Amino acid sequence: MAEREPFRPLALTMGEPAGIGPDVTLAVWRERRERKLPAFYVLADPDALRTRAALLGLDIPIETVSATEAIDAFDRFLPVVPLESPAHASPGQPDRAAARGVIEAIARAVGDVRAGLASALVTNPINKKALFDAGFQHPGHTEFLGMLSAAWSGSPAHPVMMLAGPGLRAVPATIHVPISAVPELLTEDMLIRTGRTIDHDMRRRFGMPNPRIAVAGLNPHAGEGGVMGTEDDAVIRPAVAALRADGINAFGPLAPDTMFHAEARARYDVALCMYHDQALIPTKTIAFSETVNVTLGLPFVRTSPDHGTAFDIAGTGKADMSSLAAALRLADELARHEAEYRQREFAGGVAS
Repeated sequence: MAEREPFRPLALTMGEPAGIGPDVTLAVWRERRERKLPAFYVLADPDALRTRAALLGLDIPIETVSATEAIDAFDRFLPVVPLESPAHASPGQPDRAAARGVIEAIARAVGDVRAGLASALVTNPINKKALFDAGFQHPGHTEFLGMLSAAWSGSPAHPVMMLAGPGLRAVPATIHVPISAVPELLTEDMLIRTGRTIDHDMRRRFGMPNPRIAVAGLNPHAGEGGVMGTEDDAVIRPAVAALRADGINAFGPLAPDTMFHAEARARYDVALCMYHDQALIPTKTIAFSETVNVTLGLPFVRTSPDHGTAFDIAGTGKADMSSLAAALRLADELARHEAEYRQREFAGGVAS
């Protein structure tokens, strides 16, 4: 691995100010030494963070900085890059007036990564309804980041959601759709593109030269030869064959009910699942508090804690910051792997 420091800080977005994002942000900075967390700065309304710290009874110094000052400031105070738009909200009471600040934080964080001011993006959870009420035009975080990355790279993005925990990494091929819509959405082309994205990012960002991708079946027993459904043989199996023809170490479709015990998980590095709960139930069962949401297929590293805004406990001091701490550590690790990968690519290009 590269030297731990110096390295660019992580850009952490404020998320929904009425949720637990401010709570866990304050908590991870307070425990930065104990948890050996990488340096980060927060794109947020500093007054909103100070108000929440006072409510929680936390004596945390909060100062505004520029992104370039964050590394030096991180150990002395929580560095905040202030937003142009105010973003205040009382705990548990989302206010659409804060939506502009929430969106600004995400867009500016992506801009900072693109400009080389930050090594990666970590996002606190957002409240989609508050953003929709304010005119937000994207289904969620991932789609907005896909749009920003397409503008960055000049080509369409294929963002892929991965849930990464200490015992399992899993990708749902389809995400927030009704289970009745899954068979129609699962196409050979979509699964091939998703598998290629997984392979690409596992090599560049997870440091795996030959990642093993276990592909789940859709139906019980992976269809059992068509007796329990035809999608496994008609769609999933040809997609796996195409991935293998590309040199990708994919195999399946596998019976989903026998994929996730410890012995089975030892045979692969990531599971490509067919729908939301097929991926999320096992990952959250194995390590609920330590699972991280990673977006693959973007021209930058993005992680997020795997929980929502939790309005019911915002401002109470009950929020668990373990997932955000894990998201910060993983973002730093992935960014360092990618920096090393690019150095090897550059050295190889110069040598050739």
